[in-house]
Amino acid sequence: MTSITATPAPDTRRLVLSIGAAVACIVAVGLGLSLSIPLLSFALDARGASRTLIGLNAAMGGVATIVFAPFISGWARSFGVRPVLAAAIVVGILSFLGFLVAEPLWSWFVLRFVFGASLAVLFVLSEYWINAVAPEARRGLVLGIYATALSLGFAAGPQILTLVGTSGSAPFLVGSALFALAALPVALSRGMAPTIDEKPSRGFAAFLWVAPAATLAALVFGAAETGAFALLPLYGTSIGFDAAGAATLISLVSLGNLLFQIPIGLVADRVDRRFVLLFCGLAGAAGMTLMAILPMPREALMLLLFVWGGIVSALYTVGLTHLGSRFRDADLAQANAAFVVMYSVGLIIGPPMAGIRMDLWPPNGLPATLATLFAAYVVVVFVRIVRTRGKV
Repeated sequence: MTSITATPAPDTRRLVLSIGAAVACIVAVGLGLSLSIPLLSFALDARGASRTLIGLNAAMGGVATIVFAPFISGWARSFGVRPVLAAAIVVGILSFLGFLVAEPLWSWFVLRFVFGASLAVLFVLSEYWINAVAPEARRGLVLGIYATALSLGFAAGPQILTLVGTSGSAPFLVGSALFALAALPVALSRGMAPTIDEKPSRGFAAFLWVAPAATLAALVFGAAETGAFALLPLYGTSIGFDAAGAATLISLVSLGNLLFQIPIGLVADRVDRRFVLLFCGLAGAAGMTLMAILPMPREALMLLLFVWGGIVSALYTVGLTHLGSRFRDADLAQANAAFVVMYSVGLIIGPPMAGIRMDLWPPNGLPATLATLFAAYVVVVFVRIVRTRGKV
C-alpha cells in the first residue's frame, strides 16, 4: 500500500504574526499623529504661542519625513528592519515625553522634528514590511486591513484625549504607553521581518516618478485629505451648518475611509490596479465637482462625503498595493519611502492651495481645488495606462 505524504501547508501563523507586527507599527503611527497634533497645539496655546508658531511647529513632522525618508532603507539594510523599527519606537517615546520637560519654545521644534522622524521610520518600514510579506493574490486585502488599522489609529487618538484631557502629564504618559505597545509584536516577530540585502537599483529621486500612478496617488490623497480635514468645517458653517454639524462632515469622510478600504482592496486583487486607481481619481473629481456646482440638501451632501471619503482613501491603499506588485527587496523599500514623501508633500501643499481658492471663491473654492487635483491625476493615470498597455 502506497503511503502519501501531504505537502506541508504554508506557515500561516508566522505570516499572521509578521503582518500583525507591521500593523501594530502603523497603528502606533496613527495614534502618534492623531493624538500629538491636537495635544501639542493645545499645549503650545496654553504657553502663549501664536497661531503662526503652532502651525509651523505642526509642519515639522512633514519636514522630518521629507528629510529622512531617503535614508531609511539604507539604515534597514545596514542594521535590520526590526532593530531600526525598535529604535524608532524608543526615540518616539523619549521625544514625546520630552515635551513634558522642555522649556524654551525653540526646543519644541527640535522635539517635533525628532518625533516626526521616528514616525516616518515607522511609516516607511511598516509599509515595506507588509508589502514584502503579503501574498500577491491577497495583497489588496492585506493592504486594506493595514489601511483600516491606520484609520483606527487616527480615530483613537482624539478619543483618548477626551478621556484623559489635554492638560498636565497624563495625555503624554498615556500616549507614550500606547506607543510602546507597538514594540511588543515587533519583539515577538524575531526571524519574521523581511531583510534588505542589496542596494536599490536606482537613486531615491527616480522612485518619485518611476511608478507615477502609485506615487502621485499618495500626493493627491495627502493633499485632499488634509485640505478637506482642515477646511471642511469652515465650508460647512459657510453653507448653514452649525459648528457641531460642520465637524460631522469630517467624521463622515473618516467613516467612509474606515469602511471602504477592505472592499476596494479585494477588488484590487481581481482587477488591474491602475484601473482601480483611475476609478478612485474619477470618483474624487466627480464628487468634488458636484459639491462645487450643485446645491444639494444636507443629507445628500453628507452621503456624498461619506462615499467620496471611502473611495478616494483607497488611492493610498491601492497605490501601495501597486508598488508591491512592481518592486521587490531594496527597490520596494525605497519605493515605499518615495510614496511616503509624496504623501507628506501632499500634506504640506493641500491646505494652502484649498485655502487660497476658498478666499477667491467662497466657499466652493475648496471642492473646486480638490476636483482639479483629482482631474489632473486622472489624466496622468490614463496616459500611463495607454503608454504601458500590457505592462504593470
